[in-house]
Amino acid sequence: MKFRWKVSIGLGACLLLAAGAVVGLDAADKAYPPPLDKVKIVSAEVLDKDGELLRAFATPEGRWRLKTVPEDVDQRFLKMLVAYEDQRFYDHAGVDPWAVGRAAWQLVSHGQIVSGASTLSMQVARLIEPRETRSFSAKLLQLVRAIQIERRLGKREILEIYLTHAPYGGNLEGVRAASLAYFGKEPRRLTVAEAALLVALPQSPEGRRPDRHFKAAQVARERVLMRSAVAAITGEGEAERAAGDAIPNRRLQLPAHAAHLAEAAIRKQPKAELYRTTLKRNIQKGLEQVAREASVKLAPKVSLAMMMADVTTGEIVGEVGSADYFDASRSGWVDMTRVLRSPGSTLKPFIYGLAFEQGLVSQETIIEDRPADFFGYRPKNFDMTYQGDVSVRQALQLSLNVPAVRLLDAVGPSRLMIRFRRADVRPVLPPNEAPGLAIGLGGVGITLKDLVQAYAALANRGNPVRLGNGIEDQPGIIAAEPLLEPVAVWNVADILSDVLPPQGSRRLGIAYKTGTSYGYRDAWSVGYDGRYVLGVWVGRPDNGAVPGIAGYQTAAPILFEAFSKSGVPITPLPSAPSGAVRLAQTDLPISQRRFSMTASGLFSASTREPAPQIVYPPEGARVDLGARSGEISPLVLKLQGGRAPFRWLANGKPLEDLSRRRTNEWTPEGAGYSTLTVIDAVGRAASVRVFVE
Repeated sequence: MKFRWKVSIGLGACLLLAAGAVVGLDAADKAYPPPLDKVKIVSAEVLDKDGELLRAFATPEGRWRLKTVPEDVDQRFLKMLVAYEDQRFYDHAGVDPWAVGRAAWQLVSHGQIVSGASTLSMQVARLIEPRETRSFSAKLLQLVRAIQIERRLGKREILEIYLTHAPYGGNLEGVRAASLAYFGKEPRRLTVAEAALLVALPQSPEGRRPDRHFKAAQVARERVLMRSAVAAITGEGEAERAAGDAIPNRRLQLPAHAAHLAEAAIRKQPKAELYRTTLKRNIQKGLEQVAREASVKLAPKVSLAMMMADVTTGEIVGEVGSADYFDASRSGWVDMTRVLRSPGSTLKPFIYGLAFEQGLVSQETIIEDRPADFFGYRPKNFDMTYQGDVSVRQALQLSLNVPAVRLLDAVGPSRLMIRFRRADVRPVLPPNEAPGLAIGLGGVGITLKDLVQAYAALANRGNPVRLGNGIEDQPGIIAAEPLLEPVAVWNVADILSDVLPPQGSRRLGIAYKTGTSYGYRDAWSVGYDGRYVLGVWVGRPDNGAVPGIAGYQTAAPILFEAFSKSGVPITPLPSAPSGAVRLAQTDLPISQRRFSMTASGLFSASTREPAPQIVYPPEGARVDLGARSGEISPLVLKLQGGRAPFRWLANGKPLEDLSRRRTNEWTPEGAGYSTLTVIDAVGRAASVRVFVE
């Protein structure tokens, strides 16, 4: 009896003090404002293009505290929370007099606490200013703080603080962190059982942690489900059904994708809370899964990197910088998508593209694969054997070295480097060296990102695409001349799309090329469809040799698996442009049936005539043919030298007939840049590039 009188007197004193505090609140409010600045500290988040969480970082004090607004959570959960914790939340001003009176009466009549009187506003006050004791003075301070908070913030803002800071055991704070850790998902869609558990845990976060105190968590969940106010929200029979749902018995890791990109984002803006990227979470997860599985089969200290880009936008949609960021034996912290390495044979498609564009060869042109000496440079094939006479198509598909160097000798290494600059790709030559024939076999340095950017132009009908950095750079189509003409691009894709997939992989409808650098240091594979391009690198970050690795055997299987696991639907490669056709060898003009330039750079046929030279239009000329008016006039073509008959090509497309005259006419299809080529009877060629207006 004495106990009840003491309790009643204590509660009455609290209420009197509270009333006095409210009366003098204006003065106290200014002198002792609530410490609301504390609620601003939340975990930094890295999001994908669609706003999905890729990675989160703990707060400075080691808390997983993800900012949460009411729209982030299941609305039924919010209703259950208010029904269980504070039914008059939207009506009171921080303190619920009815709840205080009920709690006092129950305490007096039962001799013990039956229900509390804390409102959500009072709980928020306790979250931002934790109490050290459970004394009446501490409760009074909490009550006053709740009123102060209500005067400053709206109900939505108060609810946001609770949803972000409510404790859920260990270093988990907030509904999002708890839902991700216990259910492996964002709390946008919750079952009744999941919502009830998230309502129950903050009352005793350590004592009810489902990963440590399974039974206590189950009992607490059932208590929430059986509350009449909650049952009115869940509906008849839902509580019984939800009680049968399993309780999670372990804590999951929060999303931790795109480690290298996330680190780069934080370096750029160390004080930001939210980092948006162009990555797609499902694609990123797929690539990382492939990287983990592939790394198990790789030798110690060998890592890998991957990058996937959307060629229609230039956005990087997936990026893996290493096999495992935390694997010190593989130097996992090094982002190998940005490191210069030798590209091996992966630049060969661009050499062939230039040769197609200049009309030097067609797919069925015969070219020699035999030992050759290019002024002291003697390229050898990867397997140290030679195929003899092969078609250009076979030479590229088999990645033969000598034919590629023959073609590079004809088109010119400098011209190849100029074309790369059009795509904003800048391979790095050895110090104080000019472009040479070794470029064709990997004698330059290039990053995986630049290699993917170069191939993105092939996938985009020859139009250069600037890739972003995945964070803030604005990617997109480069407003410049094409890397290669559409007909040449189609020829390259037509050849590469018919290369057999590596053993154990199924055909995907992609065009791809592999490469292995000198000394078995780097294995590459780059593939593309009509929308996406994916590049894979395998090697040691310390540039050490890896005996036995090769692009086809090592990198290509990863490429095919990654394309499959990325989840992107395969987009058909671009259809053949006007004038693109694969002719049989017997249907080719005589000058294209065999590529006749020797390793010394001289033509095999000795002639007295000088090589052909286009004298009109001159290189780089802008000619006004009335393209803007829609009625295009023909352009007169003139040449000197060469042996008749002559074959003219416009953008890789042959004009109708062979001609023995040194003048001809060509009617462009529209305005823009065009490449004009003439080939004489012994295969010598000349080209100019003009702009039609």
